[in-house]
Order: sequence, then C-alpha cells, then structure tokens
Amino acid sequence: MNLKGKILLPVLIALTVISLILAGGFFYLYQGEHAQNIQLKAQVSDLEKRQRLTSDQLEEAKKKAAELSLRLQETKDKMDSLTSELAVEKSAHAETSGKLDQSRSDLERQKSLREDLEKRLNQIQDESRQAREQLNDIQRQKTDLEEKLKNMEKGPGGVELGTVVVNPDGSPAAAEQVSAASAPQAPVAKDRKPSRAQKAPVEESAPVAGGLEGKVMIVNKEFNFAVINLGSKDKVAMGDEFVVSRAGKTIGEIKIEKVHEFMSAAGFPAGMGDLIKENDKVTKKSK
Repeated sequence: MNLKGKILLPVLIALTVISLILAGGFFYLYQGEHAQNIQLKAQVSDLEKRQRLTSDQLEEAKKKAAELSLRLQETKDKMDSLTSELAVEKSAHAETSGKLDQSRSDLERQKSLREDLEKRLNQIQDESRQAREQLNDIQRQKTDLEEKLKNMEKGPGGVELGTVVVNPDGSPAAAEQVSAASAPQAPVAKDRKPSRAQKAPVEESAPVAGGLEGKVMIVNKEFNFAVINLGSKDKVAMGDEFVVSRAGKTIGEIKIEKVHEFMSAAGFPAGMGDLIKENDKVTKKSK
C-alpha cells in the first residue's frame, strides 16, 4: 500500500500541475477570444452604422434618380417640341433662301448705285456750299447798295432810282428807273422787279406756286427721282410738292422724299422721266 501511495502522489501532483497549466492556457485563450469578440462586436456595430448611412444615401439617390427621370422626360418632351419647330423653321428657311439670295444681289446692285449717287451728292453739296458763300457775299453787297440808295436824293431830272434786285441765280439785275414826270403820284416800290417792257423776256413762273423757286440739278430716270438745289436751309420738308416748268410751260409735279441741308431728292411719275431735264425750274406749290 505504501508503494502505491508513493506512486499515486507524484502522479496526482503532475496531473494537478497539468490541469493548472491547461486551465491557465484556457483562461488566456478565453481572454484573447473575449477581446476579439469585443473588437468584432465594435466592427459589426460600425458596419451596421455604415450600412444604415449607405441605406439612407441609397434612398436619397433613388429620390434624386426619380427626379432626374422626370426632368429627363420633360427635357425629351421639350426636345420633341423644339424638333418640330425646327422642322417648320427649316421649311420656312428653305422657302426664303432663294428670295434672300435674290435680295442680296439686288442689295449689292443698289449699294453700288447708292455709292455712286452719294459721291455725286457730296460733290454737288460742296459746290452748293461754295455757291451759297458766293450768294451770301452778293447778298451783303446788295444790302450795302440798298443802304446807299436809301440815302441818295432824287436827281435833278426828277428821276428816282429803284432798288437793286438780285436774281435767284445770284446775278444782280439792272436797277429800275422811273421818271417822276411820267408817274408823279405813284412812288416806286423798293423791291419791285423790272417789267417785261423794260428788260429782256424771261421765263414765265410756274402756276400754283408758293414763292420758293429753284432748279433741277440731277435727273435719274431709272429710279424716277430728281435732285433740286433747295434743302432744309430753304425750309423744304418731306412731302412738299414742286411744279417743274421750262420756258413758262408746266412739265409736271415732283414730291420731296429726302431732304439734305443744301439739296433735296424728289420722286416723280414714271412717264415724266423723259420730260424733266436738268436746269428745269421748280416752284413750290402753295398748300
């Protein structure tokens, strides 16, 4: 019995030590596994949060996708409407394209003619300015002469001198002299023009006139218009009508369509193109 007891005691001690070692190992493994479980639970919680956030984002993305789908449908409808309108515009463009080409060619031709006319009008305008300056000089000379004549007394033969009259073209006319013996009770008017018996015959004035007179400078038979030497400085306005005459005979009537400072453009009927000529007299009709 003692021998068995001696053998069992070391065995029991050994088994106890092994059991303690195994228990310590199991406890260590349990602690490690427990820590891993805690870490895994934290990761799972974090993943659940991310999943919920992703789910919310997915729902929001679905809403945006639905809105974008509606907008896309509206855009498609608008595109269809614009496509139909574009087809109509293309049809209208194709219809007017030929007219546009014709208009362009006509415009180029009209532009060329306009440039030529503008050059001529500018040249005539410069000449008109020079003529106006000369006329102003003559007008000043006329004023000086009239002042001198007013201060003169009657001559010894009873002859009273009339006023010097300046013709529309700027040349001074001969002074009128009236005998006091032949007309004792009728004083001479200061601005009365010489009668036909006292000077060479002149053109008869055009009928139905308002007093303003000028002449034709340019005649354009292609476009049925004429340029006269009267403008805004002479109080010519759009729509004014002038009578054209030559040698006392009426040729026709013209109507002002464009007014410049020293000249105006007037239209006339097509049949009048072969009758009107440059230097024809124009007289404004009274309204």
